[in-house]
Amino acid sequence: MSQENVEIVRRVVDAIRDRRWEEAMPQLAPDAELHGTVGGLTEGSVWRGPEQIRDFFEQDGEAWDERRLEAEQFIDAGDCVVVPLHEFRRGKGSGVEMETDTAMVYEVRDGRVVRVQGYMDRGQALQAAGLRE
Repeated sequence: MSQENVEIVRRVVDAIRDRRWEEAMPQLAPDAELHGTVGGLTEGSVWRGPEQIRDFFEQDGEAWDERRLEAEQFIDAGDCVVVPLHEFRRGKGSGVEMETDTAMVYEVRDGRVVRVQGYMDRGQALQAAGLRE
């Protein structure tokens, strides 16, 4: 089942990256939650349901002239999949560039993503999924 979870998360990550919402939305459970990045500006925030999750990613994308979220790998952790990301952003208007390495933990249940949690620290993401750094 966990390899299937990896493939589900891969489809979601690719669809969100390319803003193909018609492909991403069915992969998210009706009660899916996106939790703000631990150690980041959105820590403590929660977006509930596929529509709010889509809206978050759309609004975040509009804040930047350029935004790339490059998945480096998909790490099987049973019901969870850890996705280390390399993020690049260029500020709208300011042109300020930012690059950072982060990670997302996707929890999958019954063939759909039910929870997504971002982490500024990749080691914390691995620990949250029950893995060692």
